[in-house]
Amino acid sequence: MSFTPIPVWKEAPFLRLLIPFVFGILAQKNFQWTVLQACTGISISIIGLLLFSFKNIDEQFRRYWIYGFLLHTTLFFAGALVMFLKDASKNANCITRVYTDSAILIAKLEEPLAEKAKSFKTIASVETIETKNSSHQATGKIIIYFQKDSSITTYHAGGSHPGYGSRIVFKKRLQPIKNTGNPGSFNYREYCSFQQIYYQVYLKPEEYQILNGKTINHFRQFLFDVRKSIVNILRSNIPGHKEAGLAEALLIGYKDDLDKDLIQSYSNTGVVHIIAISGLHVGLIYWILARLLHLLTKRKKILWLKAVLIVAGLWLFSLLAGGSPSVLRSAVMFTFIILGESISRKISVYNSLSASAFLLLAYNPFWLWDVGFQLSYAAVLSIIIFMKPFYNWWFIRNKILDTIWKLNAVTLAAQVLTTPICLYYFHQFPTLFFITNLIAVPLSSIILLGELLLCVVFPLQEISKIIGWLLYWSIRLMNTFIERIDSLPFSTWENIQIDILQLFFLYMTIISISVWLLNVKKLACIVALSGVLLFGIHRIHSNMLITDRHRLIVYNIPLHQSIDFIEGRNYWFQGDSIVLTDDILQNFHLKPARIAQQIRRADSLPDLFNDGRCFLFVSKKIILVEKPLTRISGSAKISTDIIIISKNPQISISEIAVIFNCKKIIFDASNVSWKIEKWKTDCEKFNIPYYSVPEKGAFVMNMN
Repeated sequence: MSFTPIPVWKEAPFLRLLIPFVFGILAQKNFQWTVLQACTGISISIIGLLLFSFKNIDEQFRRYWIYGFLLHTTLFFAGALVMFLKDASKNANCITRVYTDSAILIAKLEEPLAEKAKSFKTIASVETIETKNSSHQATGKIIIYFQKDSSITTYHAGGSHPGYGSRIVFKKRLQPIKNTGNPGSFNYREYCSFQQIYYQVYLKPEEYQILNGKTINHFRQFLFDVRKSIVNILRSNIPGHKEAGLAEALLIGYKDDLDKDLIQSYSNTGVVHIIAISGLHVGLIYWILARLLHLLTKRKKILWLKAVLIVAGLWLFSLLAGGSPSVLRSAVMFTFIILGESISRKISVYNSLSASAFLLLAYNPFWLWDVGFQLSYAAVLSIIIFMKPFYNWWFIRNKILDTIWKLNAVTLAAQVLTTPICLYYFHQFPTLFFITNLIAVPLSSIILLGELLLCVVFPLQEISKIIGWLLYWSIRLMNTFIERIDSLPFSTWENIQIDILQLFFLYMTIISISVWLLNVKKLACIVALSGVLLFGIHRIHSNMLITDRHRLIVYNIPLHQSIDFIEGRNYWFQGDSIVLTDDILQNFHLKPARIAQQIRRADSLPDLFNDGRCFLFVSKKIILVEKPLTRISGSAKISTDIIIISKNPQISISEIAVIFNCKKIIFDASNVSWKIEKWKTDCEKFNIPYYSVPEKGAFVMNMN
């Protein structure tokens, strides 16, 4: 197998611009420079470039590295400046700086209401914050949950009901976006802050008032109306809630009706990219538009019209699909390719990728931390590099079999650079991805074409019903296939935990092996072996640290008691039985924590002794209080290290102070907030240290 190296640096000049720009974004995220520092860095670099340009040509050629260094420095500080300017929390009018608990807020709803189980959810921009003494213009967004009420019958409602563009006024206290604080849990607060969302609030009908007039963007309103119409067409013609929900996600990325268990099955089997609008969908739309407009290629004078129509169609679809980073990346890349073709120039795919990434990050640098953004670029880059070498492994004369092999070569190629990211974020690997992609990708493409046809012919009810019935059975067939594969005991390799350093060693090994195999470079082989060795050493070191570990974790699971005693790689659980049987509680709260801790359940631990409510773990005495306490007259105080108060017992801190000499009291998440507030006040009176799990997140204590 031979491979001709591509002069990437010459054919992809945007790659040279992208790398320092990305490092500038990362530096700003970690070091938090001021705008003055970033502008100073840019100014010095530009002055250096201007001074260097006055040198004679020979000296510029001899010292070309100076020009490169100054250009990269300019882009580095430009990345830092863009990151600073896009960070709304740095704005003096940011809601986090001007909001007070007693303030009156005026907010504008930025999207239609989405129906949830017990409420309607939307995102709103805060316009004004008014206090007794002043009024402030504000920036930043909040999540609003409206109580389900007869006055709000559906999220489509307009008129006097809240909807897109409505301006509301309310005084209710905002709640900061919080994380659970459980080990290994998703950083929801950071995720929201990247979207300039900092607070949330739950409003009952009597707690807000809708102001007269709406402030709407007519193009956004058009997009919302089209999405609403498409959802209605799919719902009315495709029977079955699960099937209609997947059809909505597949065509326009509308995920509110998706079945949660079905999403998990698609994720476990390695085909979740079918649900998430990505390059696969944009590529299919591009192919359809190119076929429909093929006649325009015969007349060179109007060839530009074809390019304009295709680009317009791709961007309209991308915006209808929600404008996620993956779909925008694909739209930008295809735009570059189409424009290149329209002027009869072949543009490097590497340059298109780099240019699209540069433009997207300049627009929103926070997308750099978006997992979909990372996976999207890793997949496309992996396909570009490895698809042809994989395909050339096996020559097949039969055209049908050759097409099937080409599809599998694409699937295999995409896995090379995306697997480490999946292991790092999702801690699992779909062992049967080869089979699931072989069936699901072509079938989902046919379904997507069918949905587009349904939207075109929907006025013809009889034809629409037939197409809807065919789509229903096609989606049901695909769902059944995915769920059956997911049910196999060996379909997913789970509980994989790697840290950022191990991720680096994995990529170091993969890239080096690829260079060695494709270019036959001996040095690359040595680097690959070094990567394997370093990965193994780091893994062994991590395992040695785990072996001697003793840890107590009181998890933050609302309304539930959940405690882990950890010894080495084993844990013993104390808590509500429903936590062990509820898949949502397990997958969202406990499973990520236990994967991060690399632990498995045990019936007992050698260093843990308990009598039901009193625990002796290593050298620490821990008492669990769930019921009122009774003190035996004349008995001495009981010395204990930790008291965990759980399940709202009828007890006061004064009673605890009489019975125990306690070093710290923990209030777990099964207690109601008003009781915790009262207990906290009493703890301060008696000078007893305390920790509130609902407020501060999971309580973690190392016993070593």
